[in-house]
Amino acid sequence: MPKSTTGGWQDRRAEGKSFRDAVPREALGDWKPAADRPDPVQLILTTNQGRQERYVPLRMGRMAESPFGFLRGAAAVMTADLAASVTSGIHGGICGDAHFANFGLFGTAQRDVTLDLNDFDEARLGPWEWDLKRLCISINVYARQAGLPRKQRASVVERCSRGYRQQAITLQDKGALHIWYLNLFPGEGEPLDRLDPKYVSLLRRALDKARTQNSDTALDKLAERDAKGAWRLKPAPPVLSRVDGKTRHAVEAALADYVESLPRERRSLMRHYRVADIGHRVGGVGSAGVRNYVILMFGACANDGLVLQVKEATAPVPVEGLPGLPPDLAAHHGRRVVFYQRLMQASGDILLGWTSIDGRAYYVRQQRNLKGQIPVERFDSGNWQRYAYTLGGLLARAHARSGDIALIAGYCGSSQVLDEAMARWAEAYGDQTVMDHAQLVEAIQHKKVRALAG
Repeated sequence: MPKSTTGGWQDRRAEGKSFRDAVPREALGDWKPAADRPDPVQLILTTNQGRQERYVPLRMGRMAESPFGFLRGAAAVMTADLAASVTSGIHGGICGDAHFANFGLFGTAQRDVTLDLNDFDEARLGPWEWDLKRLCISINVYARQAGLPRKQRASVVERCSRGYRQQAITLQDKGALHIWYLNLFPGEGEPLDRLDPKYVSLLRRALDKARTQNSDTALDKLAERDAKGAWRLKPAPPVLSRVDGKTRHAVEAALADYVESLPRERRSLMRHYRVADIGHRVGGVGSAGVRNYVILMFGACANDGLVLQVKEATAPVPVEGLPGLPPDLAAHHGRRVVFYQRLMQASGDILLGWTSIDGRAYYVRQQRNLKGQIPVERFDSGNWQRYAYTLGGLLARAHARSGDIALIAGYCGSSQVLDEAMARWAEAYGDQTVMDHAQLVEAIQHKKVRALAG
């Protein structure tokens, strides 16, 4: 959303505060399913349309494993529910699927490891709080599975909202260039010796592991040499499988348009590489069934390997009343994903680009770019408090790049009103998610929905 054309950040903050007159912050904490709420299982089934049918049962099985698995795959359900609820009225670029598992470690162009939001398949223009609610509900639902009682999970969600709100206030008067340079490098510039030793240990192990995740280690895991010594992808069905000749030709031909989507100097970089093999890889919960290819490439020698991911980019869930996308982004969803990733991430993949295959939009990135995850399954309540606060701040930083952070800060305010509203909403919508998940499990048990475990 364009910034106000009059006044400085103080005026925009005051304008943001005025939005509370129409929609008080407390109202964002209300959840009640609409009378005409779509059946969640049927809505999920509609999102399977256009996916590869043989992998849809795997997606359903993954969603049925737990309420959190359901939540990860049910972005369409939550978007429909948010669209039927009150909003702040302040719009900007949003991730659209900002659950905590879509934050992670990855490499910068300088080969540092940074922590940031890293999934933009659902990115669009929309209300900023939709992202915050997605983050808060993911924490609430996962905390339930981890056995945290209601009071503790409410405290963690409040901490997340506070991290968002306080970072928005910190950034409200900062220059755009200052915000653009902001990165979070975990463990650097932080008084680690003052933190919980268990948290420090988990963080350092995750960073050490992420630093090893590159094309060299991808080769060891994904590929093997054939009888003639040539590298080939190692089949591991159903996750990684070979493609037929027609598919390989189509994917390889699409690389030309991908290279043209890169900045000119990176086109020169890519011209050093040649394709060795192409395979199909099944994505995660939300991505299972979308076309997702792995390209094994080499440069001048066998020690110069590169592994690219070519992933289908589908349209986000349609929502009436939201600002429309620019024509070029609306026409190619791979380009949309790339645009919002470059806009909202502090340091992106230098090989991020887009292409088309058989009339479908795709985006392309490195398969392993110093990627890693923080091991939240080993967190206690105290560690969750710190991590949730960090994620809230990272989300605010992303919104400061894609929207007007002074408007948002004015709406959020300096009190705990928003934090308490987010905790109340997350608990109520968490109950709804548990019921929706149970409905999917029941549909599978009654053979109305076909599912495979794993």
